[in-house]
Amino acid sequence: MLCRAPDKEMPVPPLGLPKAARHSINRCNLPAAILGGLTYQLHPTALQIDGISDLHKPLLALLDDIDDPVERAQHFAGYMDHHFRLTNPEDAGLSVGSGQKKSRAKANYQRVVRGWAFDAESREAAVLKGWVESRFGLCPRYHVAPLREAGSAPWQRYVEMRVQGLYGTNALEAQLDLLYTYSQYELTRQFPQRTHLRLYRGVNRLGDHEVVADHGRDEKVVLLNNINSFSRSRERAGEFGDDVLAVDVPLAKLAFFSSLLPGMLKGEDEYVVIGGLYRVRLVKI
Repeated sequence: MLCRAPDKEMPVPPLGLPKAARHSINRCNLPAAILGGLTYQLHPTALQIDGISDLHKPLLALLDDIDDPVERAQHFAGYMDHHFRLTNPEDAGLSVGSGQKKSRAKANYQRVVRGWAFDAESREAAVLKGWVESRFGLCPRYHVAPLREAGSAPWQRYVEMRVQGLYGTNALEAQLDLLYTYSQYELTRQFPQRTHLRLYRGVNRLGDHEVVADHGRDEKVVLLNNINSFSRSRERAGEFGDDVLAVDVPLAKLAFFSSLLPGMLKGEDEYVVIGGLYRVRLVKI
């Protein structure tokens, strides 16, 4: 399926991102109220996490001179290893003798991605949801249980899992910043004229999701969790739910995807999408 702008038949309702689903500040170039809104889905612009492109300018300059995406991925992985001392954690201050667990040295961006792919309610998934919350200002809406009130027992459990996932790691959220930046770089290189990808997500009990506007049997506006897994394949998405949602996702809201780095995700066509309000269409498999 080719990338294309969203269908225009369905009128855009005057809906804004609910205050409970966003923070007033974030760490990117657009506030959460805009990047999480429905208008952004239809008319996206680039998202940049504060300072990351400038900090890692040498890496991006190097990638500019490489035509082969596989070779670019190799250079990126090598840069991550060197910059964050992933294979030499003692250089970053890890000292097992001082009580730190050596296993925490393995808690890097690759471990977070794999943990997310294995279980979207895991400790690694809490780290990823917390990263989206911090960088883009979008609050998680679900982790093990619905998250509707800060300070509630489900919210406290989410925060605890996030803290446990970050404890003793080496700038783990900064690693995710660079992973997102590289993902956006690759999407720009591979799809220079495109703004959206048509992606699919299988869901059970659509009524349990936050449907904020209903335009009939097949067209709805949904508030998605702050990060979600989608597939490029309609048939593959149908294996994960009774209903399949078709969504035109802005490239800027793709955190990472299966072909970005070798072995990154178990699915060959998985895309991890930053949430907010989306216009969706129910489709048949």
